[in-house]
Amino acid sequence: MTTGTRTGVWLIGARGSVATTTVAGWAAVTAGLHPPTGMVTETEAFAPAGLPPLAALVFGGHDTAACPLPKRAEQLTVAGVLPHGLAAAVAGELRAAEDEIRPGGPQPGENRSEEELVSAFATDLTDFGSRLDLDRVVVINVASTEPASGGAGLPPSSLYAAAALRAGCPYVNFTPSSGLRHPALAADVAASGLPYAGRDGKTGQTLLRSVLAPMFLRRALTVRSWSGTNLLGGGDGAALADPAAAAAKNAGKERVLAEVFGRAPEGEVHIDDVPALGEWKTAWDHIAFDGFLSSRMTLQTTWQGCDSALAAPLVLDLARLTARAHERGVSGPLEDLAFYFKDPEGAAPADLAEQYTRLVAFATRLGESR
Repeated sequence: MTTGTRTGVWLIGARGSVATTTVAGWAAVTAGLHPPTGMVTETEAFAPAGLPPLAALVFGGHDTAACPLPKRAEQLTVAGVLPHGLAAAVAGELRAAEDEIRPGGPQPGENRSEEELVSAFATDLTDFGSRLDLDRVVVINVASTEPASGGAGLPPSSLYAAAALRAGCPYVNFTPSSGLRHPALAADVAASGLPYAGRDGKTGQTLLRSVLAPMFLRRALTVRSWSGTNLLGGGDGAALADPAAAAAKNAGKERVLAEVFGRAPEGEVHIDDVPALGEWKTAWDHIAFDGFLSSRMTLQTTWQGCDSALAAPLVLDLARLTARAHERGVSGPLEDLAFYFKDPEGAAPADLAEQYTRLVAFATRLGESR
């Protein structure tokens, strides 16, 4: 049932940790060097969906950073994100993706107008698709979180999203940044007829919350408070040191609890930048709840992991699912991809088990004959 189509994956933030891990991981899995651990689309339930084969993916992107992908892969090896020897083993694939990365913007001191930037980005997308004879190009935002936009004009994430619309590309926002949700893009989004998904990939702490919160609800245990702390380094840690960026990130985490319980329990999530942690993060939750006869109890969880390695397989899943949805003529918000996001489009449930059921049903529909 799989298609043979060549699918472009255009990464916003193409030289970042998530993008580099995605490309290196894709190359390793495709070459049979590593198993597709963490890729839901490589499990049996998704075999009939007709997704583009991994070998048919082609990578490019935008970035304002200058460090080339092969060098970034070496840095991530030193940081313990990529296995030793992998960067050298997939150097050809990394160089090929690097050759397709174009300058992003706006750069400091940039004097191009919004229209000029959107036009240039859209031209990069259409050139990528036509020059490499791609059937479609999926744009995925994996750049660092930007502060919530309160000023005039479009923030960078929305400039790239507008370019995706103009170039006729389906779009996925793996970050909490504005992207397609900026009010100025609402009419263009509605008129585009393109499928799109987001927002903010669910890789760790919120993934666990989307499992535990329904457990408390179904077990009829009253949650009194739910507090959390995130310690992280790397580019994400630096970006989220900005209170406005951290607020955008926390909104998705809080949404899960509010939707499951019908209210937001007491407590907050704090994000601390700890540069010494590098590419790794620790997420701690403290849950206070009442049991039978008002007995007071607590549950504490600790999640330690590498965010790039958690995110990369999800990015590959989303690229394949969104591309297939576009191929099948699906348009509008892809609510059935809520499984992957903290703050999903539409009215999808917050319960991970329910989200997975909907995701499998969606994949089944993608594979059905018309």
